[in-house]
Amino acid sequence: MNKIKNILKNRWVGFSLATILYVLWFVVWTGNLWLLLGVVFIFDAYITRYFYRFIGSKNEELCKRSKLYNSIYEWINAIIFATVLATIVHIFIFQIYVIPSSSMEKSLLVGDYLYVSKVTYGPQMPNTPLSFPFVHHTMPFSQTKKSFSEAIKWPYHRLKGLRKIERNDAVVFNFPAGDTVLLENQAVTYYDVLRDYQRQYGEQRGRKLLEESHTIISRPVDKRENYIKRCVAVAGDSIRIVDAQLYVNGEKQTDLPESQLCYTVRTSSPLSSYALQNLGISELSSNGNHYFMPLTEGMVTELGKMSSVKSITPYRAMEQAFPYSDNYPWTADNFGPLWIPQKGVTIPLTIENLPLYERIIDVYEENDLRVEGSDIYINGEKATTYTFKMDYYWMMGDNRHNSADSRYWGFVPEDHIVGKASFIWFSRDAEKSFPQNIRWNRIFKKVR
Repeated sequence: MNKIKNILKNRWVGFSLATILYVLWFVVWTGNLWLLLGVVFIFDAYITRYFYRFIGSKNEELCKRSKLYNSIYEWINAIIFATVLATIVHIFIFQIYVIPSSSMEKSLLVGDYLYVSKVTYGPQMPNTPLSFPFVHHTMPFSQTKKSFSEAIKWPYHRLKGLRKIERNDAVVFNFPAGDTVLLENQAVTYYDVLRDYQRQYGEQRGRKLLEESHTIISRPVDKRENYIKRCVAVAGDSIRIVDAQLYVNGEKQTDLPESQLCYTVRTSSPLSSYALQNLGISELSSNGNHYFMPLTEGMVTELGKMSSVKSITPYRAMEQAFPYSDNYPWTADNFGPLWIPQKGVTIPLTIENLPLYERIIDVYEENDLRVEGSDIYINGEKATTYTFKMDYYWMMGDNRHNSADSRYWGFVPEDHIVGKASFIWFSRDAEKSFPQNIRWNRIFKKVR
């Protein structure tokens, strides 16, 4: 045992072990050869001690001489260590995500705190490594001041994960339509507002009026809002929605028991708050004995058993959906068929199908796209085909009629994927007071 201890105390052994661990994690896994420079600092820490002789030893002397200096040094040292450790964990292992809206009910509830695994699909290296720690895109106590610098930009690079995204995974991702933001009204999507302006004032004038009335900013991929939805189709799949029923590759998909659709409910007398609470109905609008509410299949069955309920009618969304083109008069409940792009696959490119893949070609895959009459030009050359550079996914909320998802803004590129929602580590109901607000039955519940 003493021999083993003596061996481990040997500085060359310590240097070798630290170097192997560092190279395997930070060089081999990340694939960034520049990080080999870190071996120089490891060598100095274990062997040459050059840095210690000129700085470390002086610091030790100051710590011995001054209790105040020693106390300040320990605090600073602890804060730096905690910040570095938390940043490494956040980038490579997991992050915490809080459910902000009801788009995934009843699978996930507002106030659920999720453990989001980055190891499952592979951690993505940050696009903007220079950023303020522990915040996303804006500084603390500010809604407008950005928390990152774009002086250094890294290209998309994802480390090897445990597996690929599978259908029905609950996935956290950067909002694809969040690349452009109205600074004064960040709760709305820029492209939705732009369409409204152009519908009212015309294409050019509408865009100009929006630019004059708002401050418009752009955000890199890793600083766009985080969303969570269910991946219902992966790259290479074909989807279709008929009367709110999803079909993937021609097969009807079975909805999760917790998924919801909206219904119009007519009753002979008002529903009591006890009945609504007992059924788990938290969202509704009413006008007398007419109700509009999202319901699971189980809720529909239970409501149908009530003597006061006269009818339960499914709601069908009629507003136009992606790609907002006259050639594709699709709605959220009657949509497609649509093929989900796959990396390396080449498709014929025409004026007719361009609206489906225009944003992919122009924005996500950063090509110079322009149309002249019936001709399409990519990077200055006439194009009749296009080969995709990334895989794409189709995301939908479980609360189908109360979810802003791929049906409204299209595909999710692979470089926007953050991680897989693994389990709920804490959950609280903001409408209740402590301790009733703690949802004990949801803590450490696995996300389906």
